[in-house]
Amino acid sequence: MKNTMKKVGLGILVLLVVIQFIRPDKNIQTAKATHHISKLYPVPVAVEATLIKACYDCHSNNTYYPWYNNLQPVAWWLNHHVDEGKHEINFDEFASYRIAKQYKKMHECIEEVEEGEMPLNSYTWIHKNAILTKEEKTTLVSWFKSIQDSIKANYPADSLVLPKKK
Repeated sequence: MKNTMKKVGLGILVLLVVIQFIRPDKNIQTAKATHHISKLYPVPVAVEATLIKACYDCHSNNTYYPWYNNLQPVAWWLNHHVDEGKHEINFDEFASYRIAKQYKKMHECIEEVEEGEMPLNSYTWIHKNAILTKEEKTTLVSWFKSIQDSIKANYPADSLVLPKKK
């Protein structure tokens, strides 16, 4: 029994060492984002500061990676979160979205911030500075609403509806 436990332990150790060499690509863009949201809508300094501290790690093309990202399987888990976040909204690609999608994404951002769903609890456990204050939430929501208002003012209502998926 003791010999079997040693073999299992050694097998787990070898597996942990081997997976250290299987790394996902990092979400780091060196070029200036050509489709950043600021290309279409003004981003006040206070909003940009909040986006940087609480949103961009998962919702942009540039993630700041902490030291523990060098450990597998943690890097895989972080990579999955970044991929999911960018799929939901990517502020670096926002200007490339269709108008209906821009409008919908702003609506979703409003809901997520108002309901306290963003940033994720799993993110704020480690990144305490990403916890949004009441004022930051109000500022973000107001900004998101201003973008929606701008879209509404410049586009017909029927262009703000996304086609239904088949």
